[in-house]
Amino acid sequence: MEMGDPYPSRADFPKELAMKCRSGFVSILGRPNAGKSTLLNALVGSKVAIVTAKPQTTRTAIQGVVTLDEKSAPCGVAPGELPEEGAAVTAPVAQIVFLDTPGIQQPRSRLDKQMMEEVRDALADRDLLLFLVDAARPFGPPAESALEFVKQAGAPCFLVLNKIDRIAKAALLPLIEQCRQLHDFAEVVPISALHGENLPLLLKRIVAHLPEGPLYFPPEHITELPLRFMAGEIIREKVILQTQQELPYASAVLVEKFEEKENLIHIAAEIFVEREGQKGIVIGAGGQMLKRIGTLARQEMEILLEKKVFLELHVKVREQWRDDSGFLKELDWRRMVGQ
Repeated sequence: MEMGDPYPSRADFPKELAMKCRSGFVSILGRPNAGKSTLLNALVGSKVAIVTAKPQTTRTAIQGVVTLDEKSAPCGVAPGELPEEGAAVTAPVAQIVFLDTPGIQQPRSRLDKQMMEEVRDALADRDLLLFLVDAARPFGPPAESALEFVKQAGAPCFLVLNKIDRIAKAALLPLIEQCRQLHDFAEVVPISALHGENLPLLLKRIVAHLPEGPLYFPPEHITELPLRFMAGEIIREKVILQTQQELPYASAVLVEKFEEKENLIHIAAEIFVEREGQKGIVIGAGGQMLKRIGTLARQEMEILLEKKVFLELHVKVREQWRDDSGFLKELDWRRMVGQ
């Protein structure tokens, strides 16, 4: 996993990667809890975005890159772009640079506004948009408001109806018709990101809409996110999952130390909450909650980093941090590049 900018220029890639294939930039957007991060992880085949059932879990654009070769490409993908005779069978036929975005909602804090700016930035110069809809929930005014982002972007857009495993198939057609009346979607693809249903079909349709272009990243590349940031996200995910309804939206994680040694990585992180009562929830009776969060986070980090991890966690109160522009800048993963 390399570090860098999630919005690379189309000219910003090594010349040796310039080979004939289909490639492009695809942003995933929609309402909170539509399943955007679950979809990104499923398409990439690796966990690059944390996932919980709570809104505002994704706070920044998360990049995930999918490179397809003859063996991995869904049957029938871009047959005109397959390698020429005699080429290696693993030659890439397509590369898709996905961006998962925060859920679209009305901003109430500076953090919310920053998240909506992340969405707008992720719509610039895109080859394709995926508007993800939770098919198991009514498509009401909030979803229609979110659709305005698509209309303003002006890029081709797929309507991706997620969580179809939760509804009767007879309910799909009325939902598709309702959505089609609101926007001229290039394609409509029903899926279940959690169970992988129709994901090969979705990839096939995406690749068919991409232009001929270069590889923007090496074939093995997955994401630009720094490991330091991903470690912090793992901790934040465990805080959210373990505290459940007791700590909605109020936590942030800042990794203060990420020191790699030969056989060990030393990570020290601070968990920020807004009130003393929330601090008590995260620490728990006798420190048991914090210990559980640390154990679960460390175990996942060791899988990600393929090394033993020594993890230090501290909990601090920082009132109204969601409206503190200076603190929000500290949380931005872009400042972590090179640390």
